[in-house]
Amino acid sequence: MSSVPGTPTAPAAPVLQPDLTAGSGFRTLFYKEMLRFWKVGFQTVAAPVVTALLYLLIFAHVLEGRVTVYGSIPYTAFLIPGLMMMSMLQNAFANASSSLMQSRVTGNLVFMLLPPITHWEFFWAYVLAAVVRGLVVGTSIYIVALFFTGPHFAAPWWMLVFGLLGSAIMAVLGLIAGIWAEKFDQMAAFQNFLIMPATFLSGVFYSVHSLPPFWQAVSHWNPIFYTIDGFRHGFFGVSDVSPWLSLAVVGGTFIVVAAIALRLLASGYKLRY
Repeated sequence: MSSVPGTPTAPAAPVLQPDLTAGSGFRTLFYKEMLRFWKVGFQTVAAPVVTALLYLLIFAHVLEGRVTVYGSIPYTAFLIPGLMMMSMLQNAFANASSSLMQSRVTGNLVFMLLPPITHWEFFWAYVLAAVVRGLVVGTSIYIVALFFTGPHFAAPWWMLVFGLLGSAIMAVLGLIAGIWAEKFDQMAAFQNFLIMPATFLSGVFYSVHSLPPFWQAVSHWNPIFYTIDGFRHGFFGVSDVSPWLSLAVVGGTFIVVAAIALRLLASGYKLRY
């Protein structure tokens, strides 16, 4: 039946109608990020565990029996939480930054920008996958470290809180670095001149109370110090500063870096040309 001349006609339905409610962009991207590091677990999980084990063997052999911390804690027991947190932080950063950088270099980043994935979904998929990798590495190091010392669980909730927040901060920094860097040497500069010094100079191998007053003050300006100190409080119930102060600093740091990353993602900075 033909339409009456002059009357509007309904537009023809498209041959292929995409079902935008069939799945979640967050779930798909999160699964992709999890699979990316898990399929090469020998490199992304086992290698950091071996590195931490080497640190533990060397420092424990040299300083065990010669150094005690907080009055009565053996140096080997003191070192384990620092190595765990350092490895968690570095691997959380590496997971987010390397994934985004590789997608940029290989050219497949466009396939993640074309689907209707919001910047919130993009943010949480990358951050949570990086946090999972950090926690897996930290747990694996702790299991290996049980061969050197007994378990310590003075305040497990503090361990969990600072483990999650510390890994999340580094995951967000990795996301920011992946957005900002356009070449691998820029990424290496970000890691070598910012991430590595911040983690190594944050009390991993020592208590900041053993430092001269000037360097103690410098350490207190390093947010990573508070993640390690709070995490260590969960093991022994003692720390260089109050865990509540550490929680405030670490929580505030996460909010600031997350706001920056979300702003960059929402604006498409260096992602959408």
